[in-house]
Amino acid sequence: MKDLVGILPLVLIVVVFYLLVLRPARARQRDFAETQKALSVGEKVMLASGIFGELVKVDDDVIELRIAPETVITVKRQAVAHVVPEPTSPEDEN
Repeated sequence: MKDLVGILPLVLIVVVFYLLVLRPARARQRDFAETQKALSVGEKVMLASGIFGELVKVDDDVIELRIAPETVITVKRQAVAHVVPEPTSPEDEN
């Protein structure tokens, strides 16, 4: 019985670590993967480097991004940090 009580704090620490660290990290990773799969031409995105642009071509592993008129760059698909939501006008909120 004393052995079980001695192991209980260690088990509790492992459970708390799982709930507070590992589980949220897996959820973020899953969300990131879904974002990567859902990329489509015309969306505005932000790269991990902070560059904003519009997707003009999406392939399996690379994308082409228009960052200025007549300026298109090619980057790895994994460089997309997130999709920028379309701005809403104040009239839409009412």
